[in-house]
Amino acid sequence: MKSASERSDGSDGSDGSGGSDRSDRSDRSGGSDGGDRHRPRAGSDGNDRHRPRADSLRTRARDRTRLPVPWWLPVPAALGGLFVVVPVLAMVGRVDWGSFVALVTSSASTTALALSLGTAAATTGIAFVLGYPLAVLFSRSTARWVGVLRALVLLPLVLPPVVGGLALLAAFGRLGVLGAFLDEHGLRIAFTTTAVVMAQVFVSMPFLVSSVEGALRVGGDRYERVAATLGAGPTRTFFTVTTPRVLPGIVSGLVLCGARALGEFGATLTFAGSLQGVTRTLPLEVYLQRELDPDTAVALALVLVVVAVVVIGVTSLRTRAVVA
Repeated sequence: MKSASERSDGSDGSDGSGGSDRSDRSDRSGGSDGGDRHRPRAGSDGNDRHRPRADSLRTRARDRTRLPVPWWLPVPAALGGLFVVVPVLAMVGRVDWGSFVALVTSSASTTALALSLGTAAATTGIAFVLGYPLAVLFSRSTARWVGVLRALVLLPLVLPPVVGGLALLAAFGRLGVLGAFLDEHGLRIAFTTTAVVMAQVFVSMPFLVSSVEGALRVGGDRYERVAATLGAGPTRTFFTVTTPRVLPGIVSGLVLCGARALGEFGATLTFAGSLQGVTRTLPLEVYLQRELDPDTAVALALVLVVVAVVVIGVTSLRTRAVVA
């Protein structure tokens, strides 16, 4: 028989083990319940609030990481850059800086510059109104006639500007297909400022169409389809989904279009002539002064270069801001 002390020790041991078991169970259950009550739910982690920002920072860091290029690539790149930069620097070296201000501020020069800037701005606006819908149509439609229309619209990209001027003269001249009818009703287009704008639109709009069409094709139409399934109509989708997504391409196209219009020469001379204050833009003034006063021609050419650089620089900064 066990002694009382042994029974007492055994009961104490059983009580201790039972208490220990109960405490373990209570600890596990209590720890589980308490932990579950205080444990953050999935998706509600405090770090999740900072995750989009961290993802965006990692994405930007990855985008800015320099990718390796072939060792030989800088050689042709440098030659290409020098091929463009050296002639411009050579022209700058021939400028008569002592009389530069007097040459570029003459009456003929300022009139030609104002006419060039005004017609180039009008051309860019008209090209956007007409060319942007064409770009959307070319990128979204698969009809055969759209392919034929695209080839005709982009034809001025490879067509000599003089040929474009002859085509405009054949259509809108006094004896042209449409020009004769308009002339009978007192509306004359050829050899007017309107002809300058039309010539610039003819040669520069394809640059806008090509740039925007490329951006639309790269971006795809997934978001437009999603907007349509959510009940958005075609017009609303066009203005709220398509246009914001392709905005960098639009800006790039406008830059190319404006720069091309500012430097247009052949089509303008053929279709609009060279009338001072009416159709003589700055490129035409440079060409005229090349024979009469070479110093003035070089000075005005430098003005064209500076204006083109400013336009491209400003619009490039805006494009980067839009992309960012």
